[in-house]
Amino acid sequence: MSRFTLHQTDGDARLGTLHTPHGDVPTPAFMPVATQGSVKAVDPNDLRRMGATILLGNTYHLYLRPGVESVRDSGGLAGFMAWNGPTLTDSGGFQGFSLEHLRNISEEGIEFRSHIDGSKHMFSPESVIRHQEGIGADVIMPIDICAPGGSDHAGVAKAVELTTRWAERCRAAQTRDDQMLFGIVQGGTFADLREVSADQIMALDFPGYALGGLSVGESKQDMLGTVEVTTELLPSERPRYLMGVGSPEDLVECVARGIDMFDCVLPTRIARNGALFVREGRINVDTARFRDRQTPIEDDCDCYTCQTFTAGYVHHLFKANELLAFRLATVHNVRFVLRLMEEIRAAIREGNFEEYRAEFHARFVPPDEKTRREQKRKWLDAQRRRPERSAEVRSAT
Repeated sequence: MSRFTLHQTDGDARLGTLHTPHGDVPTPAFMPVATQGSVKAVDPNDLRRMGATILLGNTYHLYLRPGVESVRDSGGLAGFMAWNGPTLTDSGGFQGFSLEHLRNISEEGIEFRSHIDGSKHMFSPESVIRHQEGIGADVIMPIDICAPGGSDHAGVAKAVELTTRWAERCRAAQTRDDQMLFGIVQGGTFADLREVSADQIMALDFPGYALGGLSVGESKQDMLGTVEVTTELLPSERPRYLMGVGSPEDLVECVARGIDMFDCVLPTRIARNGALFVREGRINVDTARFRDRQTPIEDDCDCYTCQTFTAGYVHHLFKANELLAFRLATVHNVRFVLRLMEEIRAAIREGNFEEYRAEFHARFVPPDEKTRREQKRKWLDAQRRRPERSAEVRSAT
């Protein structure tokens, strides 16, 4: 049986189904991020009610804590989380980018210094596959090199070459036939390198293909242009996964360019800071204008938060530093994104995706480009600083 069924297209937008041992995933699909085996602030029942169909975990973090054996002995990642649905694990390649101060890259792989206790761990292509086979996700990823935005052509070309060599080793190391190992196409924002990488990775005949190395500091225009160039190179009968992209406007635009799968921490991360998605864009519920609001965050939203609480109450929770604020805001944002994907699938099915796309952009106003890139920079800087502080605290106690 094919592991992916392409049912219908509307322009370049695609309607499909990803088939996994833990169930089918309708595409285009968004994967909430459960980095350490948990989507922050919500539980599996919340996620099911919100319409989640597949979750993403991270091999690097699960390997360090609680350990591959613990996850494997709990029935694999789906059983460990009590999710019991489809899952995907990233390989740890992104940590090679975000934790650059804690790693060393060589032909053998990426050697990390643990952000927990400072111990050293080599993530080779072979060990990454072994760890993911133990963790037991339905879709697994090879280790790769994610070059920072703004890298020069020569540097990105070297990253592409090493990514290909590692992909060959990952393909050879795979022993389980019930897991889909996707190939990752790299190349930064250089069209010629994306073509080189796509040709080399497709030659290895992976059951699906991911676009890596985007949303790492490049402009939105460069990101969308690179997605368009790259999807045109990929086989239509295989799923296409854009890694680390999840703002509503990007989901709509990248579906329009032929992407089937997405993941991103953005909806949950900004929720914990009081930033919520609504039809018109993004609001900050902890600001004064919501203090006495006796209506939901969004009147037509079907999430638990909007069906149960007022915006004024959620505002109060943030001001009072109540933990419930994180859960209610996260429920709203994740449901917003998952409902967006449901609407996109319906529009493709009905053959009016372009009309839906135009209507979306007519009402949804995203943060301006300067603000978006500054927010991304601050988040990446925080990722680099936080593990170092953790290690320093533990080494001092």
